[in-house]
Amino acid sequence: MNKTELGSPTSNSSISTTGLQNSGSESDLRQRDLIDERKRKRKQSNRESARRSRMRKQKHVDDLTAQVAHLRKENGHIVAGISVTTEHYVTIEAENSILRAQLLELNHRLESLNEIVEFVESSSFEMETGQGGGLIDFGGGGGGGGGGFYDGVMSTLNLGFYNQPIMASASTAGDVFNC
Repeated sequence: MNKTELGSPTSNSSISTTGLQNSGSESDLRQRDLIDERKRKRKQSNRESARRSRMRKQKHVDDLTAQVAHLRKENGHIVAGISVTTEHYVTIEAENSILRAQLLELNHRLESLNEIVEFVESSSFEMETGQGGGLIDFGGGGGGGGGGFYDGVMSTLNLGFYNQPIMASASTAGDVFNC
């Protein structure tokens, strides 16, 4: 090599470029390795994040499934309670219907007894005042109208109808209210 070749700017630049290329290649490799390492860490981090996300999602689904089971069980208890309450309602409504029918029957009996009391009181009043226009003798005690007011209404034998038990029952209660 001659001096001109060694001192020429072209030969220096080629040496320095080669040196730069070698050191650049190493730094490029280090930089690529660093980038690859970062990518690998990011991928690993993303995988972990995705795994945690799947676990949270699965836990949420499990919690919702447990909540559905609990709510279904609670709903079953509520439906059973409604069924029992409905049965009680039907029973009480039937009892109320019977009581209403008995009330109507008792009111009818009371009206009849009040009519009898009014009749007896008016008959007694007519008997005491003599305003009856004559008495009818149903007692068979001879004619003539003087002695025997017929007390058939107040006779204990004839009041047996009013001492009868109340006849209203579940079967007749519906008939009374469906008239």
